[in-house]
Order: sequence, then C-alpha cells, then structure tokens
Amino acid sequence: MSGFRGKYAWAIVALFFYTAINYVTPLVASATIDFALSGEPDDGRLTSGVIAAMGGAEFVRERLWYPALLMVLLTVVAGVFAYCKGRFAAQASDGIARRLKDRLYDHLQRLPAKYHDRAETGDLIQRCTSDVETLRLALSSQVVEVSNSLLLLLTALPIMVMLDGRMAAISFVLIVPIILFGYIYVGRVKHLFKEVAEAEGQVTRVVQENLTGLRVVRAFAQQDFEISKFAEPNELYRDRSLRLLRLMAWYWAVSDLVVLFQQALVLFSGAYFIATGSLTVGTLFAFLMFLNMLLWPVRQMGRTLTELGKSVVALTRMGEILSEPEEGAPESPATPVSPAEGRIEVSDLVFGYGGADKELKGISFAVEPGQTLAIVGPSGSGKTTIMSLLLRLYDYQSGSIRLDGYELTDLDRQWVRSQFSVVMQEPFLYSKTIGENIRLSRHGAVDDDVTEAARLADIHDTISGFGEGYGTQIGERGVTLSGGQRQRVALARALLQDTPVLLLDDALSAVDAETEATILEALRGRHGRRTTLVIAHRLSTLAHADKVIVLDHGCLVQQGTHAELVETDGLYRRLWTIQTALENELSPPDES
Repeated sequence: MSGFRGKYAWAIVALFFYTAINYVTPLVASATIDFALSGEPDDGRLTSGVIAAMGGAEFVRERLWYPALLMVLLTVVAGVFAYCKGRFAAQASDGIARRLKDRLYDHLQRLPAKYHDRAETGDLIQRCTSDVETLRLALSSQVVEVSNSLLLLLTALPIMVMLDGRMAAISFVLIVPIILFGYIYVGRVKHLFKEVAEAEGQVTRVVQENLTGLRVVRAFAQQDFEISKFAEPNELYRDRSLRLLRLMAWYWAVSDLVVLFQQALVLFSGAYFIATGSLTVGTLFAFLMFLNMLLWPVRQMGRTLTELGKSVVALTRMGEILSEPEEGAPESPATPVSPAEGRIEVSDLVFGYGGADKELKGISFAVEPGQTLAIVGPSGSGKTTIMSLLLRLYDYQSGSIRLDGYELTDLDRQWVRSQFSVVMQEPFLYSKTIGENIRLSRHGAVDDDVTEAARLADIHDTISGFGEGYGTQIGERGVTLSGGQRQRVALARALLQDTPVLLLDDALSAVDAETEATILEALRGRHGRRTTLVIAHRLSTLAHADKVIVLDHGCLVQQGTHAELVETDGLYRRLWTIQTALENELSPPDES
C-alpha cells in the first residue's frame, strides 16, 4: 500500500462527495412534492430548508422544471465523482498489483534451488497471476465498497431520523439480520476459497506439464491418458466451485427476500402513516429512495466480504512465497580480484540433497588456471552435482571448494556465477531469435562476437543456412531446432560470455562424434586461457584433457591423465575397453 495511500485518499474524498450528492437528490424531490405540489405548511422539517434553498415553494411551483434540472445536474456531478472514485481506486490497485508481481518475480529469482526442486511450477504461476488478480479486484472495488457502506450507514441514519424517527426505526429493522446473515455466510465459505484456489492451481499445473511435454505425449500416443489425468483435477475444481456457487446462490436468494420484506415494510408503514396524516408523501418518497441506496451496499456486504475473504486467501498464498528465505549471503563477503584466475581446489567435499544418502563423499581434486578437467563416471555418480556446487546452486555440508584460494561460501553468489559459463545437460532456449538466445549471456554484444562464438560452437554455418539467419525465430524451448543444434546454440551462448571458467555438463551428448571432435578442437585453441570442466561419456573425446577424475557412487575412485588411466586397471579402463570395442564393431570395414 505504500506509495498509493494518496490515491485511495482521493478515492475516499470522491466517494464522500458522491454519497453527499446522492442524498441531496432525494431531498430535492421530497421537498418539491411536499411544498411545491402538495402545499404542505412549513413546519421546520429538513426538507423545508431544501425548498427554501431553491427559492421557496411559490418560486418552485411556478418553475417545476427547476428542481428537475437541478436533480439532473446533481446526478451528472455525482457521476463525475463516481468516475473519479473508480479511477483513483483503479490506479492504486493496478499499481499495487504491478509492484506485487514484480516483487514475487524478483523473489522467485532469488529463492534457492532446493525450493524450486519441491515447488510445482503450475501452482507458482497461479499464485503470481490469478491470486494477484484476485487481490487487485478486491483493492479496486471492495475496499471502496466497504468505505461506501460505512459512509452510507453513518450518513443515512441521522438524515432519516431528522426526517421521521418512526420511519427510520422501521427502515433499519431488517438491516441488522442482513448483516448477521452475511457474517455467518462468510464464515461458512471462507475455507472454500483456499480449496478452490488450490484446485485451480492443480489444473494449471497439469496443463503446464502437458503443454511442455506435448511432443513426448504424442510420441507415445498417450493423449487419452493425459485427457483422463486432466479430468480428475478439473472435476475437483468444478465440484469445489459449484459448492461455493451454491452457497453464494443461497446468500443472494435469502438476502433478496429480506430486502424485499424491508422495502415492503417501509412502503406499507409509510402508506399507513400517510393515511393517518402523520407522514407526507414526499417524506415517504425520500425514505424509499434512501432505503434503495442503503440496502444495495448492505446486500452487497456478503459479496464484498466474500471477495475480501478470497483476497485474504490469495494474499496468504503469495505470502507463503515471500516468506521463503532467499539464497543466503555471507555477512562480510570476500572481495577477490575480478575476473578470477580460474584455480579450483576441492577438498573432502561432502554433499547430500536432503536424504540420508550423500551424493558426494569426500571428493578432492584441483584444477590450475587454464587447465581442462574431465569428469567421468556412471549416471548418478555425482558429476552434475559438482557443477551445481561450483555454481552455488546448493551449498555443501562439509569439506571445501576454493576459487583462487577463496572459500566459495565466503563469496557472493552473483559474483561466483559471473565467473562461470555453463552449458547444462538439457540446454534451455527461449522463444526468441537465435541471435537473441546467444546474446542472453552478454547483452549488447556486437555481431562479430556473436558470429565468432557460433563458429567455435560449430553452429554458424547451420544458422546461416536458415532463411533469416541469426534472426530466425525458434519455438518455445527451442523445439524447432534439433537436439544437437540446441546444444551448440547453448554452447555459443556460454562461449560469448567469455568467463574465466567454462562448465560443460555433457553438453555435446546430442551431436555426432565428428561434430564433437570439431568443437573440442576449437576449444583446445583456448587452452591455457580459460579453465574448462567437461562432463562427457564419450571417452575418446577426453584425450586432450589435462586431468581426468573418475567418480562412482559419489566417490572419487581414480584420477590422472587419459593415457595414465587407460594403462591402469580400474573403472576408467573398463569403460574405455567397452566403448572402444563398440566403436570398432560399429565402424565400417576398411575397403582397402
């Protein structure tokens, strides 16, 4: 609300004038009926002051167009204030919603990876869109409606008492039951708001997952299964929504009935008092108009409280995100020279994702600046985990990782990540042009730098073959490119960043052996300038590495050069023997 209180203050001011004018209009009509048309004597009533302000009964009687014109003008002015009220409230609520979305998005960017590991993307989207919209609608209308209801009650009661105390008492007989009924109704439906929001989040999650994996679904002909999987959360959302709507229908039906009884009670009571001569027609007319203005916001109270209840639930769900602690920062971060030299030292590293088993168990190795380290091992041996720890996506439980002699946990995360370029196992590309995807790592890079990075990644010729070259639009997640093309575009993006350390997490698994050899040959030209860590399963491509470490079940079982490990009995030699035998078996026979 900070920064928007002024807008709401102006909305309340406009609401005050809007309400005041709406109360003056019935008094003009009442005074005209009683004094100008019926000729009632001036007995000091409130309406007698109104007729005097218009010039007197005789003046108005001769100019009946005058009160009519006055009522039209008052209605127009009231409409202007109503517009101002809505405009100021909308500006404030839209500003708050925009600020809240920015805050949620910014906070999600800073939450640790372990939070995103357990969070459901569809539910997060729901909280950042639908829940924010629910709050915006409540702030734009319901906050003002609550103020309107209170202002009407506080203003109407003294005016109606001044007109006729008996009729004022009769007019308020059923208002208290309506308010109590609205309070009970909100208590009954409050828990349903959260249930409906959660069910809608499940629907969003299933749709998001299905659309993301649409090609997989079709490849396995699982459309019918996915439709049936969507049916369950969709039916749950429907059932909870219908239950909420049924309760809302009961509220509107009962409140309508009570409102009609209240209007009938005032009408029949007023008719009786007119017949006995203790009430004027103009006063009854004023009461009926006041009652219509008063009953509408009172009747709307249930809906207002309902919307406020939904907004409270939405605010709670958003608060659950904002209450999550962001990635911790060291109290006094070390300040190494930037850019880093690229020396990495790992000692007795132990890490687990939260379970009893540890993914890394006492790993130790070192890489000097400019060297290339290859990390080899079976799936699940901890190779990618090492990359994640280097990027500080997670923090290790014990042991040490030092970058240029500085403990990694003593350094600012953003600075650490700015020293690494990374190509993940599954490269992510945005639904933008190829050039924009490459430039994501270095905004403002000139075309020559982009082209050079693409040449190093052996993707320049492929891009040039597209109709629009680097301006070619690719689909979401790069689906219009092949797996190998996506990996090479991601590699070009990492090379364009040109950081001290390059991390390749099985980044060439989707390219053929010849292309991989071409890329690695190009990367060897950078040898001595950038530290490179490579995860690969194709051992023949690792012969150029300065050092190879072999992992198995989270333990470092071997390390040395490719030549040394091939000659040493162990896991690396067994893997090399298997791969060499397969390559020889699959290679075409020599025709010479």
